[in-house]
Amino acid sequence: MDLRIDTPLALLLLLPLFAYFAWTYWRERQRLKNSHLVVLGIRVMAISTLVFALAAPYILLPIKEEQVLYLVDRSASMKGTEEEMASFIEESLQSKKDEQLAGIYSFSSTLQTETILSNSLKEVPKFTTIKETDQTNIEQSLQLATGIVNPKKATRLVLLTDANETQGDALEFATKLKSSNISVDVVPFSQAVANDVSLKSFVTPQIAYVGEQQQLVTEVNATAAGQGELLLYENDALIHREVVALAEGLNVFTYKHTATAEGLVKYEALVQVDQDAIFENNKLTSVTMVQSEPHLLIVNGYDTASPIAAALGTKSISYDVVDASSLPNELSSYLQYNAIIFDNVPGHLVGEAKMGVIEQAVKNFGVGFTMVGGENSFGLGGYFKTPIETLLPVEMEIKGKEQLPSLGLVIVLDRSGSMHGTKLELAKEAAARSVEMLRDEDTLGFIAFDDRPWEIIETGPLGNKEEAVDTILSVTPGGGTEIYSSLAKAYENLADQKLQRKHIILLTDGQSQSGNYEDLIATGKENGVTLSTVAIGQDADGHLLQSLSEMGSGRFYDVIDEQTIPSILSRETAMISRTYIEDNPFYPTIYNASGWHSLFANGVPQMNAYIGTTPKQGASVIAESEKQDPVIAQWQYGLGKTFAFTSDSTGKWTGDWARWQEWGTFWQTMISQMLPSYNDVAYDVRLDMDGTFVITDPTNEAAFLEIVAVNEAGEELEMQLETLSASQVRATVQAQPGLIFFRIADEEQAIYQAGLSVPYSAEYELRPVNEKLVEDLTKQTGGSVLEEPQEVFRDFTQKGAERQNIATWLLLAGMLLFFIDITIRRFGWSFLTKAKQTQQIANDTPVQAEDTNVAQLLKGMKKRQ
Repeated sequence: MDLRIDTPLALLLLLPLFAYFAWTYWRERQRLKNSHLVVLGIRVMAISTLVFALAAPYILLPIKEEQVLYLVDRSASMKGTEEEMASFIEESLQSKKDEQLAGIYSFSSTLQTETILSNSLKEVPKFTTIKETDQTNIEQSLQLATGIVNPKKATRLVLLTDANETQGDALEFATKLKSSNISVDVVPFSQAVANDVSLKSFVTPQIAYVGEQQQLVTEVNATAAGQGELLLYENDALIHREVVALAEGLNVFTYKHTATAEGLVKYEALVQVDQDAIFENNKLTSVTMVQSEPHLLIVNGYDTASPIAAALGTKSISYDVVDASSLPNELSSYLQYNAIIFDNVPGHLVGEAKMGVIEQAVKNFGVGFTMVGGENSFGLGGYFKTPIETLLPVEMEIKGKEQLPSLGLVIVLDRSGSMHGTKLELAKEAAARSVEMLRDEDTLGFIAFDDRPWEIIETGPLGNKEEAVDTILSVTPGGGTEIYSSLAKAYENLADQKLQRKHIILLTDGQSQSGNYEDLIATGKENGVTLSTVAIGQDADGHLLQSLSEMGSGRFYDVIDEQTIPSILSRETAMISRTYIEDNPFYPTIYNASGWHSLFANGVPQMNAYIGTTPKQGASVIAESEKQDPVIAQWQYGLGKTFAFTSDSTGKWTGDWARWQEWGTFWQTMISQMLPSYNDVAYDVRLDMDGTFVITDPTNEAAFLEIVAVNEAGEELEMQLETLSASQVRATVQAQPGLIFFRIADEEQAIYQAGLSVPYSAEYELRPVNEKLVEDLTKQTGGSVLEEPQEVFRDFTQKGAERQNIATWLLLAGMLLFFIDITIRRFGWSFLTKAKQTQQIANDTPVQAEDTNVAQLLKGMKKRQ
């Protein structure tokens, strides 16, 4: 037991108090009697207890139980050491005493439980799977471990690690453990040295020009001499393959390459050997801004050659023509272009994932975008509520128009067990999106089937859209697959409906049992019902579904990419629910828009048709139909300029425009309007040693910089900015290894693009045990570097104790002493010696009471009487 005080400075109050009591005693010492001295002593004791209580005293009561927590490093750098660490722990547990608690926890970037703290742990269980092993965060593991243990008990944290931390700062946290009951022991472990080849760096020029010869410098580190193969890629296309001799240590290879790609060009280096310990450190990427003339991407939705490319000719802007199925997934592939044109491209061939990447390229990197009309474009292309609709200056819905045809739509959705996961979620989202395109007076039915049909929404007037959407999204998977009865139910529900258009959309990923589909669909057609089918995945009965759609006068969609399902249902709903195509010849009205008016100085050609859309608030309508629908509209979306041309490019809808002598100039004007305004200033973007990015303005003239970081998938990354100086900004970005793209814009919205490679984690480097961290960590916390398992449960130098506060008891004692003091002063000393006085009176023995203050007062009163 140990007595301690939290606030010892409070005891200094005793000095003036004792001085006061001493002075009082000295001044009145001639008059003081024994009773006065007793009262004075009681008063001094009471004051002393109160002051002592203010000092917050407490007693430490020893706790016999002790805690040992094993923290097992299972990051990538410790691969192959798990059995050795488990054997060490199991052998050390043989020395554990009954009063000692033990627990095992694994960590890499975070901490997870293997066994909880208990006194019954005797053997090591099989380690559970740990998900993310690309980082080592010792600081976080120590922090979480201190929250697990009882801080009152003596605790020993046993780290089994190579101490090569890649996140956090363990030593900084260790300073917080100095005054605690927690010490840290370290058992050093490391991977056995193996043959490993790794890329240490891959450097390409930050800026280059088309036709300029560049140096691609690759540094390769090898633990042993051997032979390997070095491969270099430009925008994922192989540009160099070479067998190289590798000496032990660092090897440098330089390859001279003449740039052919333009814009932000991704280069990648890959080294391959027969035997390699770590594959994750064999690849690095780099980005070069290759400057040249503007470059255009035309996505052609026709089976024939691109009409826009033909209109532009060979001596215009540089362009590439691709079909929708060839569109890339990576952001870097789009950033090599200055503008993109979708020419009659159906949305289901693009998919929402690629649409999202294109939206990021427009919004954050200023890439221009134009959608051109046609039978597979705008609303008819299934772009309702997609990222492409978001960036366009028009909405796919036609608002404020004359009465549209009455519509009945029944969606038949497969909810069997095979649809579990993304397929069902996307299908439900697609169905909900179709509902949002309907009017309240339209008729809707929704059947979800497994081995039998479930009528989730009975076929009838839609009414409350939100309620219908919530009902559809609540469907869960389960059961088998039986299509015929569900399809028959949908036809039955629509048969007697008095509607101008009746349509069924069937979505399934399975096979069907037998059924008389021919008679069912033939009867349905007599009642005006059409059918479209969607086959999801390779297991679906595509042949059956295609034949059903042909018999039902609808369309068949064979879906491999599940992300395209929403666009398919949007397209189907648009085609049956709206009269989108306006096909009455007219002369568009041209407004005085900058860059366009001079093109029509000699008149405006006649146009045959266009797709109906609605301009968004804030959009500029350049050309308008007689029905006040937009034919050409533009607006600013983020840093990109986007256009909608609602007629087509073939001449079928554009009519005289396609035969117009200014037809090529029209497209060149459109493209020039789309092109972004790039900044000539090359901002310097560098990856710092601590993993942050430093952006430097070499001119020191920009008063404000807007910075956005995006990864290869087109996802905008969270970023924290810190101003270092008038010309430097530090950006902390949570990014995975790979490419990261920066868009930098000043107050004038001039854009600068930069791409950087985030290298693989240091976790994948072969490194020895960090002896310095091991030594400093154990020294700061009072622990030891362990070599033998028996040392884990050695005697604890610091024992656990429970704190017992005694300030309350001292306050009670002080109050009691004050009460005694008041009682004596109020009633006199005789009050406390009453029993003794009573005995003296009974024996007729005169008692001479001491003259107290009260006795003297009573005598005075008798005299006055």
